[in-house]
Amino acid sequence: MEPGSVENLSIVYRSRDFLVVNKHWDVRIDSKAWRETLTLQKQLRYRFPELADPDTCYGFRFCHQLDFSTSGALCVALNKAAAGSAYRCFKERRVTKAYLALLRGHIQESRVTISHAIGRNSTEGRHTMCIEGSQGCENPKPSLTELVVLEHGLYAGDPVSKVLLKPLTGRTHQLRVHCSALGHPVVGDLTYGEASGREDRPFRMMLHAFYLRIPTDAECVEVCTPDPFLPSLDACWSPHTLLQSLDQLVQALRTTPDPDPEDRGPRPGSPSALLPGPGRPPPPPTKPPETEAQRGPCLQWLSEWTLEPDS
Repeated sequence: MEPGSVENLSIVYRSRDFLVVNKHWDVRIDSKAWRETLTLQKQLRYRFPELADPDTCYGFRFCHQLDFSTSGALCVALNKAAAGSAYRCFKERRVTKAYLALLRGHIQESRVTISHAIGRNSTEGRHTMCIEGSQGCENPKPSLTELVVLEHGLYAGDPVSKVLLKPLTGRTHQLRVHCSALGHPVVGDLTYGEASGREDRPFRMMLHAFYLRIPTDAECVEVCTPDPFLPSLDACWSPHTLLQSLDQLVQALRTTPDPDPEDRGPRPGSPSALLPGPGRPPPPPTKPPETEAQRGPCLQWLSEWTLEPDS
């Protein structure tokens, strides 16, 4: 995947109601700043001028967010009804997402469940996040990420693990913060990575939104984007040990049943419905029916998707 330009927008799914693009790295979704020479908003206006909606702030209804430095699948609703149906899927936590990443170091466990609560970092001058217990961590919220190790190898001579990450909550910068807290930051992450100068080597942050499924009532929007972390695409990446087949994990993602929004038990994506393999944690106990007071955190979770993350 070559660097982004206004002409080379990649479309991986299109219907009457939705588009899914394969966003380039180091491209903002939208911006009103004059200095932003390239945004996804501008790419969409160039490619699909007839689809731009003057009633919206940016011309397009983005269903969720990706960091500036993160590439991969991002869904765009083409009308108000479609946007509402996608909103309900996010609100009810029925969306399935999986990311590919290259992380520093060789992770010895085949899979890891990361459960550090994440809050805002009040000690930094810019908008960053941190785990509970860190100095200046404000309002930490429960967060859960499942990590499966795919390969061990070297990146520019340094040990690296290729992993599949499945976020089970939707906190700002969740995957990057969780990987950093694990001691294996994302290669190329200048915010949460190592301060040793090694992060100047990669040409991008190695985090990619690989799989997305939004099961709306009218249609199931499901895409699997191309894997960008291959030796044929980046000569600095040299894998040497295969630990888990990505194809098998994709099949498991595709065949996981979509949850019933009325079912208040563990949703797909919770530890009871994770990808197959050894080391899977035991299923959590069935939860009682959700109260109105408990629905508040869900709405707060959804509202975080409307913030434009700073990277």
